[in-house]
Amino acid sequence: METAGNWRKCRVALTPSENWVVLDLEREDPEGWSREVSEQHIVGDSSAEYRRAFAEDLLWYWGTATRQRAVCAALLAPPNGTVLASYTVRELKASPEALNMNTLRNEAAFAEGPFFGKPALTEVELPLGPALRVHRFEPTAPETDTSAILEGVAHYVLPRDYPTLLECRLLWMALGLGEELGRIADELAISVRLV
Repeated sequence: METAGNWRKCRVALTPSENWVVLDLEREDPEGWSREVSEQHIVGDSSAEYRRAFAEDLLWYWGTATRQRAVCAALLAPPNGTVLASYTVRELKASPEALNMNTLRNEAAFAEGPFFGKPALTEVELPLGPALRVHRFEPTAPETDTSAILEGVAHYVLPRDYPTLLECRLLWMALGLGEELGRIADELAISVRLV
């Protein structure tokens, strides 16, 4: 992926790291990769069907992250568990005049969605630069009657050293974990580095 600055890699601290599966977005054989990771992640007496289902989940998230041109991505999936949340960092296209907090705030406040309710917007200062924290709820499949609700926290970051805009987003469906996962989203955003 071409980047707006001279950085080549995105680094995120995943703690505790054994609860995360990092998606290898440069892998040329995603099916083989997902099977390998599933074999390592699902151990013990778990069935082959469960391993296959986890590998399919990994492949779906991998495909979504690559289609979105994520620069890095990971899944919160405790050992032998299912995927609780997904985290992606993407570089967003923005004109130089849009790289300011006022524009970010206006775009987030009036984004069409579909979203449930008004988003909670907070300006924060991250080590990488100033950011807008956006907490909102959205349907997984708005065009159907069977849509579930996703909760998410996104940090739209204006890195001080690079003329670009990053979206660092944690999404989850376990609505009872919102407070804890929101805190994790904040910790992840604080840890993002471009190298």
